[in-house]
Amino acid sequence: MEITVRQGDTLHYYSQLFDIPLPLIEDANQRSQVFAEETVYIPGYQSIPYIIQSDDSFQTIATNRNIPVDRIALLNQTSIDNSLTVGHSICLPKKVTELIVTDLNDYTYEKMQQDLHKIAKLYPFITLQSIGSSVMGKDLIEVQIGNGSKQVHLNGSFHGTEWITTSVILKFINEYAISLTNQLPMQAIATLPLYQAARLSIVPMVNPDGVNLVIKGSASAAKYEANVLDINHNQDDFSNWKANIRGVDLNKQFPACWNVEANRKPTSPQPRDFPGYMALTEPEAIAMANLAKQRHFMRLLALHTQGEEIYWGFEGFEPAISQKIVNEYAQVSGYQPVRYLDSFAGYKDWFIQEFQRPGFTLELGLGVNPLPFEQYPIIYQKTRGILLASLYL
Repeated sequence: MEITVRQGDTLHYYSQLFDIPLPLIEDANQRSQVFAEETVYIPGYQSIPYIIQSDDSFQTIATNRNIPVDRIALLNQTSIDNSLTVGHSICLPKKVTELIVTDLNDYTYEKMQQDLHKIAKLYPFITLQSIGSSVMGKDLIEVQIGNGSKQVHLNGSFHGTEWITTSVILKFINEYAISLTNQLPMQAIATLPLYQAARLSIVPMVNPDGVNLVIKGSASAAKYEANVLDINHNQDDFSNWKANIRGVDLNKQFPACWNVEANRKPTSPQPRDFPGYMALTEPEAIAMANLAKQRHFMRLLALHTQGEEIYWGFEGFEPAISQKIVNEYAQVSGYQPVRYLDSFAGYKDWFIQEFQRPGFTLELGLGVNPLPFEQYPIIYQKTRGILLASLYL
């Protein structure tokens, strides 16, 4: 919600008036001082129209809604309290307490993009940027939340069949924002200290072309339609397609024993498991590698499905603290820690090898990919504890 600064107003005053923590207001406006006539954002609020009734004043409207009168006055500075006109409209501030991301089934790139922009508009302390593009030119969107020194990275949908991981991430972002602005705990944990301690980097959908192919079919591939149909043996059922639009498995693209995978996996584009002709040939994988190199994340979590396991080691490069962290993740989720796996060239593998820092692959849910959306509530409930723990550990 936007308001116009009056002479003498401060962000500290707005924090008290709207009951929003000051760090959120400062981050939403990227400053700590404001001047008269400037526009500032109050995160977590919407402006809604109200039609003036007989005998209304700012005071009576505020009293009836149990809110400070100055909240209304700030939004309606051109109105004069004693001359509100019956039938005319003014604006009222409404604090958002419910999720705005609700349609999470068949979660396409377009749904995610729309929801992220809604979140960033309502909660402008959350920022969005593109870190690169997919083969088809879709922006790979990174979300950043928090102003702490501890940098934690989270990603989802490396595989097209695993789009439900993006649904989990988007709900977590939305719930985290509501918790912050309403100063309500998540799972009995106060979130403002987490926000001030950690900066969370999130790429909710690493493989947008593959996700759309799984959900929407070959028409979504546009100029690649003939290619994906050929790779898929002319079948228009892409429910088993893990790869990007060129038939490369993005989670087998990283230079961490890549040759091992190349020697035992398919040697040409496939719906799954083809590691590419070389490591880091695909724009999505290149963008993710560059992101990690630029940011020096202290911890990385990659969300996949399925198995209810957490993979946390790679060839002995993992630091000792990884075991303590994964045990905490297991405790809050019920998932089983697995140190080593006969699988290589993944993003988590490369991160551990490259930086010797904790990296984790979370296999959410049980069953056959793509997991039925009926599992979503329990998947989210178990995963939320891990995501929170990643911020406080």
